[in-house]
Amino acid sequence: MSDTATLPPQAQLKSARAMAEALPIRWVGESDEYRLARTALQAEEIELRRQIQRVAEHRRALPPGPIARDYRFLDEQGTNIGLVDLFGRHDTLFTYFWMYGPQRERPCPMCTSFVGSLDIPTPDIEQRLAIAIVGRSPVARQLAFARERGWRYLKFYQTVGDDFGRDVHALTDEGEGAAPTVWRRDGDEVRLFWAAEGGAETADPGFDPHLAPDPTPLWTILDWTPEGRGTDWYPKLSYPA
Repeated sequence: MSDTATLPPQAQLKSARAMAEALPIRWVGESDEYRLARTALQAEEIELRRQIQRVAEHRRALPPGPIARDYRFLDEQGTNIGLVDLFGRHDTLFTYFWMYGPQRERPCPMCTSFVGSLDIPTPDIEQRLAIAIVGRSPVARQLAFARERGWRYLKFYQTVGDDFGRDVHALTDEGEGAAPTVWRRDGDEVRLFWAAEGGAETADPGFDPHLAPDPTPLWTILDWTPEGRGTDWYPKLSYPA
């Protein structure tokens, strides 16, 4: 099923539990207790997959968002360009405002982990949409860090002024945050399609606020492990050898 397909009504879907029980996979040496628990988990994973697909359908059905202002950026050559220029040949644009303002000696480690996960698949992503990493630091500074990390494919832009950062709710009087945002070109205008919305108001007890599904592979992998994400661990820009 492609990412734009629509799930049949719930009544037409097979029971997740029945699908899990029909799975023939067994592991050498597994106990009956393990198999029962794994089958129950498999049913939940199927339901979660379906929920993710339904949320994507709901997202795609959003009505037209507000018209964006004429935000300005500097590209690698120092050319002053508009938001509409970041689309290239596409009608959809993904921007990620990362925490690498000029006051920071180094960028945010969590932003770095996420942006790094986008670099290798960028040639694939760009078959369907445009992608731009946006920061408040000069592009040369952003690119120097990108090359240090071995990133090759992403395009970086510097915001001109703080209107963009404030309007995507990444910049506040309290400081700088991150903001993933999707835009849609509508003729000569650009409209907001979707943006991350969340904060302390949407966080469950014991968890940082995060998107669903979580786009960061780091967290997805850790969620597959017995240790999980942990309660106070975050990535760093470097680790002891």
